[in-house]
Amino acid sequence: MRIPAWTEDELVLAGALVVKNGWRELRTGDREVQELSELLRSLPIHSPEALALPSFRSPDSVSRKTTDFMTNHRLYPGKATRCGKPTLLMIEAFTEREAEMLQAAAAIEEGIASGELHRIPKQPDEVDDTGATAIEGRLLVRRALARERDPKLRSMKIKQVRSRREQLRCEVCAFDFSLTYGELGEGYIEVHHITPLHISGTRETKLDDLACLCANCHRMCHRSRPGESWRTPAALRERMRKSGPGSTH
Repeated sequence: MRIPAWTEDELVLAGALVVKNGWRELRTGDREVQELSELLRSLPIHSPEALALPSFRSPDSVSRKTTDFMTNHRLYPGKATRCGKPTLLMIEAFTEREAEMLQAAAAIEEGIASGELHRIPKQPDEVDDTGATAIEGRLLVRRALARERDPKLRSMKIKQVRSRREQLRCEVCAFDFSLTYGELGEGYIEVHHITPLHISGTRETKLDDLACLCANCHRMCHRSRPGESWRTPAALRERMRKSGPGSTH
């Protein structure tokens, strides 16, 4: 069995290590590399077959990945090492959104240390049909999806909307299930976790962290594209505006 490619979760953690080291590589014997190797092997996304490989996410492999981050950064003056597109996209993400990506790394570390990310079962659609996930990683997507699918939380969100005497309709496209499907659609809506995956952390989800969406808009908010985060409802509305009839974009 070949050693599996690095996932977004692992690249987030490796990238954070390099950024904290001033965009410099770390050596195999460095304590931080040893600790990251152990952490990567503990992530609940690996198969038993991968973990059985002696060199899987070894300190040597972690050190080499930090070299990829350093030498492929746009300010590095020397020759770049060869690496895959996911690593290049992660370098770009850390370069353009350093603080946010460091928060994502901290959220993954916190979730593993507390055991929370080990307790959450795999979720449908945490990886899409192309094998992609959000740039912040599969585990943070898993946590957000699990929260969205909590029926109690969804019910509370619907009650909140109605208590405000607002219409229960999609916050992006204004689709109303009851107007289209009559009694069958009455009281139906899906909820989306709009707070960024790396900011939501382990705290209890607040109702204002959730948006009411139709199934189509919900899917488009979740749809993964390499190097991107999940879309917020506001971002999806803007995309629809630019792509709508009469748009020059």
